[in-house]
Amino acid sequence: MNHLDGKVVVITGASSGIGAAAARALAARGARIVAAARDQEALDRLVADIRQAGGTAVAKVTDVADAEDVQSLADFAVATYGTIDVLVNNAGLMLFSFWKDRALEDWNRMIEVNIRGYLNAIHAVLPVMLQQASGHILNMDSVAGHQVGDGAGVYSATKFFVQAITESMRKELGVREGVKASTISPGVIDTGWADKVTDPAGRQAAQELNAIAIIPESVADAVVYALDQPADVTVNDLIISPTRQNW
Repeated sequence: MNHLDGKVVVITGASSGIGAAAARALAARGARIVAAARDQEALDRLVADIRQAGGTAVAKVTDVADAEDVQSLADFAVATYGTIDVLVNNAGLMLFSFWKDRALEDWNRMIEVNIRGYLNAIHAVLPVMLQQASGHILNMDSVAGHQVGDGAGVYSATKFFVQAITESMRKELGVREGVKASTISPGVIDTGWADKVTDPAGRQAAQELNAIAIIPESVADAVVYALDQPADVTVNDLIISPTRQNW
């Protein structure tokens, strides 16, 4: 049975990587996609691809760090499709640096996107889901939310944060309100993240790690599995990583 057919799915960070792959995979299962990111051209290409394949999708340029922007995204989804059934909180930054590098700008960027961005999206979609007493919030986590590696202290902290809020949501929203909460924790995925690291030593470490990365479509398959469940089943966390990743 397909539990995704007709569901309205809002995906942040949808212009590339895991977000774009998940949007395509969910649309192929009949979900109606609302794709959000900052890159208008990439969003336009994604929507065109989905529609050409027979799927349903719209897009809205959104900065997840801006609460008003994210609220406008939620309002747009409701105005377009009438509701929001699923939020895939996917927009994120992984910027490696060592403490001695004092990379404050990178730390703050990750806090803005990985923490405030997630909270902004949850805040925006919750009224709709609570009113209908159903919904699913899937927070993209990381294996770095389970253990801490070199040069990833702040990034791991943001992902431990995701673990904590999702467990709290599972108990408060899932048990009491019928709104599911899940995480997916990918290992190293080739999304172009290594090239975004500004700290020189961190970039070298990231590029070395990225050599074993797997493709975003592998994570998209996990997203489909987690979301394509009956109302009484919640997949709490899925860890998916390269076979040769040792942490």
